[in-house]
Amino acid sequence: MAGQITESKATRRAAAKAKPRKRVKAGRSRLSPAEIETLFSRLADKLPEPKGELEFVNPYTLLVAVVLSAQSTDVGVNKATRPLFAKVDTPEKMLKFGEARLIEAIRSLGFFNMKAKNVMALSRILVEEHGGEVPREREALVRLPGVGRKTASVVANVAFKQPVIAVDTHIFRVSNRTGLAPGATPDDVADLLEKVVPDTYKLHAHHWLILHGRYVCVARKPKCPECVIADLCRYRNKTAWT
Repeated sequence: MAGQITESKATRRAAAKAKPRKRVKAGRSRLSPAEIETLFSRLADKLPEPKGELEFVNPYTLLVAVVLSAQSTDVGVNKATRPLFAKVDTPEKMLKFGEARLIEAIRSLGFFNMKAKNVMALSRILVEEHGGEVPREREALVRLPGVGRKTASVVANVAFKQPVIAVDTHIFRVSNRTGLAPGATPDDVADLLEKVVPDTYKLHAHHWLILHGRYVCVARKPKCPECVIADLCRYRNKTAWT
């Protein structure tokens, strides 16, 4: 759809900045199956029940929150949606709420005008084509305005407990740095993760990797001395205690 700002575009721009300097060979993990098993078992031991940080009350509000999160922080999205979702928690209510009021509610977020248009458009489609319900299938989700593969995967995973993995900037960085799932694009990384992550860990893999990237394997100076998978990681420029 012309002029549409989607999460996939935002993710690709961010991923381009996070790409390793050396050319990435996609399609093959640099870790052995045993190492991958160990990696996820340690992340699971550290955080047995990982949860995302976006606040939502049902699949519809989760979908809206993830659409709004493109190029915005979860903290910022939660601040905007907390009062919004207290009043508007279905696509029918969103259509009655109206685009102008939605713009005012999310004005603190980047690209708020376009995001508001996407939310209104997807809400209309949900009402007219899906009986007001959020579809479970990723193929149906990605046809909604403002929804790319990442958003569809988050909704499928978090709302409907499907063992799929969404790739954002943090997961893209962790996957390339560690050698777990090297790839030149988020889609490359997502495809490989869904192949190499053991089924036992696939449901929560998205949250383990995103939280690890957000709080430990950070962009500028990864906290390698605190990392529970540092000995498995293929990153050459590990940081030391200072």
